[in-house]
Amino acid sequence: MSINKTYAVLGLGRYGRAVAEELVNNGAEVLAVDIHQSNVDSAIETIPVCKCADITEPEVIKRLGISGIDVVIVAMASNLEASVMAVTLCKEAGVPTVIAKCGSEMHQKILSRVGADRVIFPERESGIRLAKNLLTSGFAEMIELSEDVAMLEIDVKEDWVGKTLIELSLRKKYSVNVVALKKGNDITTTVDPTLPLEKGAELIVIANPAKLKKLR
Repeated sequence: MSINKTYAVLGLGRYGRAVAEELVNNGAEVLAVDIHQSNVDSAIETIPVCKCADITEPEVIKRLGISGIDVVIVAMASNLEASVMAVTLCKEAGVPTVIAKCGSEMHQKILSRVGADRVIFPERESGIRLAKNLLTSGFAEMIELSEDVAMLEIDVKEDWVGKTLIELSLRKKYSVNVVALKKGNDITTTVDPTLPLEKGAELIVIANPAKLKKLR
């Protein structure tokens, strides 16, 4: 996930609007949707593509072109039924990543079971922080250790395959420190910098989030 991907934010309450605005402010392509016209009207100045629609209807999901969106954020924690329907319809439409806001532990379990790739408690993660993680790291799962230090997973890029960490010199070029190598469910914390990287592997790194734009 990055600025090069497309995003949809379903629900323009305080949290959803914060996510959408932060994505837009950083140059991302964003579709924002809310069932209330008043919410759409108040957001249209800062979020250019806003639609008033009921996203619990399959035909609406189809008409909005949600199947062509890379990341959907379902931001309707106060309405569990609508959230469940939205997550289900988005996954059925083929959306690769669906992130849902929830209101309780039980809601988290339900949303995960219907297909949400990640479920967020709004009191634990602000909409702005989520948007920044998506844009700067390319991963929603970035863990902020401090303001200037974060841990995240990076896919081994196509032009990295077959090269060693010594050859790539990631610390010098991108200011990232590799702490583990992940392939499938296997994680190796003792990474041999002389071994060629394989396709499909992921690097677990520690880096300054502000410097991760170089990796896009």
